[in-house]
Amino acid sequence: MRTRSLWDHTLTFFPQFLAAVEEQAAPGATVAIIGASDGKFVLPLAAAGYRVIAVERDPLALHGGEVHLPGDKRAHTTGLVDRLKLEAVYDRVQVVEEDFLQAEPLGMLCDAVWTSCSWHYSANHRSPLAEFVTRMQAMVRPGGLFGAEFMMPVEQRHHGIEHYTSPEKLRRHFIGDWDVLLTLRTNEFTERAHVGRLQDHTHRMGLLLAAHTPHSSCHQEKKDS
Repeated sequence: MRTRSLWDHTLTFFPQFLAAVEEQAAPGATVAIIGASDGKFVLPLAAAGYRVIAVERDPLALHGGEVHLPGDKRAHTTGLVDRLKLEAVYDRVQVVEEDFLQAEPLGMLCDAVWTSCSWHYSANHRSPLAEFVTRMQAMVRPGGLFGAEFMMPVEQRHHGIEHYTSPEKLRRHFIGDWDVLLTLRTNEFTERAHVGRLQDHTHRMGLLLAAHTPHSSCHQEKKDS
């Protein structure tokens, strides 16, 4: 790619999600990214031929501007909209410039939905974690995929905030019409300084991938047959 995301160097389980999409979704499937930022995940999906819905509320991430970088440096960053145009994939992406927790439902079901370390941000703590998860689940069509990577507790203060969670705790939200396909976690690791965290810092991360499998519908079909 000719442009780079500010988040290129940060650790991610996105390859596991992408592999699941490639295995289970049809070519040209629709994938929603919740917390699209400047396109770290949006652009690879669009370049691979998927239709992408990119939900992001931050004007800087969407439209670019001046950012404060480690080493007390400042630079101009290219936002998601311009990156899509520069990479010639703008026509494959629907940008939704809204707060995901406040936005009206998009009115369509997606083949897959992904979010990366978004619900742990303090701005999202005003709503229960369950609301964030449920809103994402509501976007996934039957047979579709749900994917989320998330921050796990490291500091003592994190243990009192439900948004710093674990694969085990998340499983309670995937009972009934969902099958958990994969969970992963890291040990504590040091991540290099980046925008918003100007010093090296310690993280733990988890992953949960699940498939929307409405068992009740399947059972009804068998009964009717």
